[in-house]
Amino acid sequence: MSVVKSPLSEQDRKIVGDALQGALVDLVDLSLVAKQVHWTIVGPRFRSVHLQLDEVVATARQHADTVAERASALGIAPDGRAETVARTSGIDTVGGGWNKDVDAVRLLVEALGSVITRMRERVRATDEPDPVTQDLLIGLTGELEKHHWMFQAENA
Repeated sequence: MSVVKSPLSEQDRKIVGDALQGALVDLVDLSLVAKQVHWTIVGPRFRSVHLQLDEVVATARQHADTVAERASALGIAPDGRAETVARTSGIDTVGGGWNKDVDAVRLLVEALGSVITRMRERVRATDEPDPVTQDLLIGLTGELEKHHWMFQAENA
């Protein structure tokens, strides 16, 4: 049941809905992974990486809300529940315990790279069915790529 009617055809709505749902899950999980690493980082670069992790969390949370609201605007119920994120996320899990700063940076490079790869696939998938959603995904992918670059530079 959808109380919000979409201007998209059912086929386009399915493609766009899948892209937005996948993006939402990736962004929610990215925020959780970055926050977990933020809490457990140790090492000489603690402070700078600790603060940089908060920037990733803020970006992911902001865009998760934007993505979820775009889905809602198209009559697609977003699902950011913990069980859905745990079941469908494409980000590798973070182990418990402390994370050395170099390991924390490596974890974020991998997580961001994984999310960016899927976001670029979503950008391609939404090209025809919904350029508005595509534009949203392009913008958020650009911000994620900036974080990815900055974390890569940390361990260069």
